[in-house]
Amino acid sequence: MKIGLIGFGKTGKSVASILLENKKFSLEWVLRQSNVLEHRSVPEFFGIQSDEPGLIYSSSHTSVEELLEKHPVDAIIDFSSSEGIYTYGETAARHNVKIISAISHYKEKELNLLKKLADKTTVFWSPNITLGVNYLLFAAKFLKKIAPWVDIEVNEEHFKAKEGTSGTAVKIAEALDVDKENINVVRAGGIVGKHEVIFGFPFQTVRLIHESISREAFGNGVIFVAENIKEKEKGLYNFEDILTPYFTV
Repeated sequence: MKIGLIGFGKTGKSVASILLENKKFSLEWVLRQSNVLEHRSVPEFFGIQSDEPGLIYSSSHTSVEELLEKHPVDAIIDFSSSEGIYTYGETAARHNVKIISAISHYKEKELNLLKKLADKTTVFWSPNITLGVNYLLFAAKFLKKIAPWVDIEVNEEHFKAKEGTSGTAVKIAEALDVDKENINVVRAGGIVGKHEVIFGFPFQTVRLIHESISREAFGNGVIFVAENIKEKEKGLYNFEDILTPYFTV
């Protein structure tokens, strides 16, 4: 499966390293805003041997249209910013390229655009693309269904510089009917990401915790998603859509 990666920050680099390790995928190119590393290859950047081109391009000099014409891919993975979808979305849909977006926060305008693009191609979006945190969400919703009256607290911890409440925590709160204003937020040091759901029963407590040890967890999630949407028809998908079949007896 040929992949184009949008964004090459800390998480984008971690995802690229995981893609290079998996023989089922070929990282064809990376597109980023910065001119730094332009025309170098990702394998060279990591100092490893690889047959995959993985060339790095700057969006200030190269368009997505040009990239898809010269280096076609099966899917574009987005780890850039909430505005990134405007850079490649319409072009990817026109070329019938699948879109996997891992952007934490989208406003209503961007969400509407995703829905529009899903009429033309396969689109997947998750504010947290790690498999573990989405399993946590599944388990939390199941427990809430069993005991709808239970007290619930949602906690999230991230690195000092992360702004706002995490999109994952908001999604968990919405799924469990918890007021988003009541999410407990911690910003400290270099915490990659931790989400906890506390279920307070009268005589017992259940805690569901997911902690990202390193950003490579996002790469593993990307691979899981890509493999599971490879045969999907056009439409807008989320983690629940691809996890549900695994829970069907």
